[in-house]
Amino acid sequence: MYWANFIHIYQPPTQTRQILERVVKESYRKILAGLLTHPQAKLTLNINAGLTEMLAENGFSDIIEQIRTLLERGQIELTASAKYHPLLPKLPEAEIQRQIEINEKTNRQFFGPAYHPKGFFPPEMAYSPLVGQIVRKLGFEWIILDEVALPEPINYTQIYQNRAGLKFFFRERATSFKILSAQLGTAKALIRDLSSRLKRKEYLLTAMDGETFGHHRLGLEEMLWEITKEPLPTITISQIANYFPLKNEIEPQNSSWALTDNLLSRQQPFIRWDDPENQIHQKQWQLVKLAIEAVNLDCQEKSRQQLDRSLYSDQFWWASARPWWSLEWIEKGAHDLLTTIENCGPKVKPATKKKAREIYLDIILTGFEWQRSGRIEKMARQEDEEIRARMRTNTPQLTREDYNQMIASLRKQMLAAAKNEEYYRAEQFKKRIIELINDRDNNANENSQEIMVNQ
Repeated sequence: MYWANFIHIYQPPTQTRQILERVVKESYRKILAGLLTHPQAKLTLNINAGLTEMLAENGFSDIIEQIRTLLERGQIELTASAKYHPLLPKLPEAEIQRQIEINEKTNRQFFGPAYHPKGFFPPEMAYSPLVGQIVRKLGFEWIILDEVALPEPINYTQIYQNRAGLKFFFRERATSFKILSAQLGTAKALIRDLSSRLKRKEYLLTAMDGETFGHHRLGLEEMLWEITKEPLPTITISQIANYFPLKNEIEPQNSSWALTDNLLSRQQPFIRWDDPENQIHQKQWQLVKLAIEAVNLDCQEKSRQQLDRSLYSDQFWWASARPWWSLEWIEKGAHDLLTTIENCGPKVKPATKKKAREIYLDIILTGFEWQRSGRIEKMARQEDEEIRARMRTNTPQLTREDYNQMIASLRKQMLAAAKNEEYYRAEQFKKRIIELINDRDNNANENSQEIMVNQ
């Protein structure tokens, strides 16, 4: 068995420097430093060019340099994507192609001649046949999607492609979810979970947000290089073709990596960003349509660039209340689109700008009403029940050794954070250690002396 692990790093263009700095310190630097010191560890990485620019503008060029070094060493491969992380299937063809092309131009500028991606990552793994057509037309060899994009079970001993010759690689969602939720928090736990498959001639393809490692899940980044000590060689996605043959032609269905079985059965692959019953979503997309029409009429580079930045998917995600909700992010996105329209020249009629402002205000007022009425709590509660059910399904049993290994790693990082006077971060480590101790003592079968945490 081979492990092809894909991680995706991204921050929205309106992210604060404070949060960006935290993610850089807690996740990006740790991942890259670990890879640099463990040359046998390989993975496939996507960094949207909007984040690449943001890192450079905020003084984090060391991240760009380390990615370039790993790329030149052949230890990682980079994929193409869309620069500002829009939901591609909901955009017109011209906007899809533009987002891909400006992503290529920016990343090539920063990563140099070693940047020549063969593969493509659609933001949110959101796929439609039109997206596939454009990706192939632009010369990419493969695209990564979630396994739900194909109605039949995925055969991980073969490679899929469509009639146009575009190859498809599918994320195995069960193992990906076990890792990102820290149900498999160490390399040994992963190996044990895969024990019956290790000697088979097949590949494991996982895919997760890079921020999961170290930022959202403390200490999880160590798994990325601990695995080099285990009988599971790591490869890039493009290297899968070196070991496995092509399969017959297929055409994936509309899908995303946030799609659940329930949503799939209802044929609503993009509901977290475009719910027909969500009034805010519908108003957001009305504003997007107005902005695209206004910019195409205006034909000015400034308004064009503002539109590019305003199409990021986060604003729709945070309006879904499934269970994620943030009126702040909803307002940011709507205001960016409104500003794009209002800054257009005289070719855009005052009536269009007035309509845009009315939609913007309607979005905000509807959001406040939903919060006051308790609608958000009800929607989030329903979604939480589904997530908890998913957590209970096929949950791997961690051993006492697994818990102790994670606790020891976190304790080391806690003490280092305290020494550097990063007391808030040290407190986060401490809380997570206590959680793991409680889980260990409640779930493990053996009895042993409790590991004490320094106060």
